[in-house]
Amino acid sequence: MARKRKVLPVVENFEITGVAAEGKSLGRWNDLVVFVPYGAPGDIIDLKVTRKKHSFAEGEIARMVKPSDLRVEPFCEHFGVCGGCKWQHLPYEFQLQCKQQQVVDAMERIAKIEIPEINPILGSAETKRYRNKLEFTFSNKCWLTREQLESGAEFPDRNALGFHIPGAFDKVLNINQCWLQDDISDEIRLFIRDYAVKQGYSFYDIRNNEGLMRMIMVRVASTGEIMLVVVFSEPNQAAIDDVMGAIKERFPQITSLIYVVNLKVNDNIADQEMILFSGRDYIEEEMEGLKFRIGPKSFYQTNSKQAYELYKVARRMAKLTGNELVYDLYTGTGTIANFVSRQARQVIGIEYVPEAIEDAKLNSRVNGIDNTLFYAGDMKDVLTDAFVVEHGRPEVMIVDPPRAGMHEDVVNVILNAEPERIVYVSCNPATQARDLAMLDVKYRVVEIQPVDMFPHTHHVENVVGLELK
Repeated sequence: MARKRKVLPVVENFEITGVAAEGKSLGRWNDLVVFVPYGAPGDIIDLKVTRKKHSFAEGEIARMVKPSDLRVEPFCEHFGVCGGCKWQHLPYEFQLQCKQQQVVDAMERIAKIEIPEINPILGSAETKRYRNKLEFTFSNKCWLTREQLESGAEFPDRNALGFHIPGAFDKVLNINQCWLQDDISDEIRLFIRDYAVKQGYSFYDIRNNEGLMRMIMVRVASTGEIMLVVVFSEPNQAAIDDVMGAIKERFPQITSLIYVVNLKVNDNIADQEMILFSGRDYIEEEMEGLKFRIGPKSFYQTNSKQAYELYKVARRMAKLTGNELVYDLYTGTGTIANFVSRQARQVIGIEYVPEAIEDAKLNSRVNGIDNTLFYAGDMKDVLTDAFVVEHGRPEVMIVDPPRAGMHEDVVNVILNAEPERIVYVSCNPATQARDLAMLDVKYRVVEIQPVDMFPHTHHVENVVGLELK
């Protein structure tokens, strides 16, 4: 016999009092912290409780009783549905305050070490159209909003090209306008969607792994160069050539036009053949006269202009004089390594992804940089005490790990190598704080600089400078 689902209450006149770490707002109900998406501190709402645990609850806004004075009008028609840019209803200055506090909380509650006063966060000069890369998914099951469902109207055309709805893997929200990328991205996406519909080409059915049109990836560099990758899910060459030819004719300014035929169940195209239809197989970013070639599989910070500010902070904290051996751990495509190479004696970069290391080597060659070395492999396997003995003890280490932070073995090798300075770049202040606590046995934190890379989201980058005690 099925268990009866417990009926959860609607709490009237519930007050939102703060912002939580994952971007939700919060308030208290019967000694429980309740997390609520899309709330603003000062809101008075009727709260629909959706989940109740022993130590916390979750809910949603059933009715806005009195909106907070903090609130601003969201600028995107898809706000609250697509799952991105969840802080549009909060003023940007307040978003920065929340991110600053996120770093403060991580340092005080998790690291629990002696730290200097944290620098004011570096805000992004551009808060819209700041991303250089977006991926959009085709689906034959577009997401219908609550208003659409309640309208009673028929929706025979369920084809969509847009973003996956959080928590609904098989539903995609049709995106009319996205404020994250340059206008040209909207033009390209809408043209492809309309052309595929006009030609009667099938949109992807994720449950059955069928349908011609599957995904597109749009990259728009700060140099103005454009890359478009179109992913098809059927090897129908005539249809592929038709779509790609129409795109080429409509958008001759596309620098790199590529397609992929992905017959797998998963969307990952890292292991797929990239077929160049027209133009070059890369685009270029530029930073202080350095050119960075970006292929369809390359990683590059998605906010180009703010990435430059981030790297300048990292280089300043490294305090390079031109005589240092620098290790750049988790180097990616070698952007930081090449960026600081002119101020160092030698830079050694290590990265897990072999293709990224090939990009890093290529970027050194393109820029005539001859004082870099790059190694591919799992960080804890490559960076060993023996590696340090063979290549030399670095004066400076720059580390930029993934969200999970550094493996304990890697931290131990760093402690054994005893570089004079460490610059720790992180996209997750919580795991960064955990790692700083481990480094505290030999290092003291001398500077902390939060940087906002993603306006209207809760994400924050943080750069920490450490010196040997």
